[in-house]
Amino acid sequence: MTGTLISLISILMGIIAANSLGHAFKKKSFGIIGNTIAGVFGSILFIKIFGRMGFDPWSIINNGDFDGFRLAINMLISALGGIFALLFGKMISNKIN
Repeated sequence: MTGTLISLISILMGIIAANSLGHAFKKKSFGIIGNTIAGVFGSILFIKIFGRMGFDPWSIINNGDFDGFRLAINMLISALGGIFALLFGKMISNKIN
């Protein structure tokens, strides 16, 4: 796996998590497009924040060696980022309205 592929998969995990939460809880949803946007930006933000701890894609493929444990943590962080971005966006939307 390359670093770019790992990045794309982690963004996809954020999208899936945000859309799944929006589908499960209709009051927290912005629709498919809004949930997708929240998932993308949330997963990128969380990977940028926690990537400094060694969970970025280039640390996962350190010197050509693949670390599955770091990949699992990366995917979990991306999913949490998508969920938190959706919840934060809905909280801001409720405060504005």
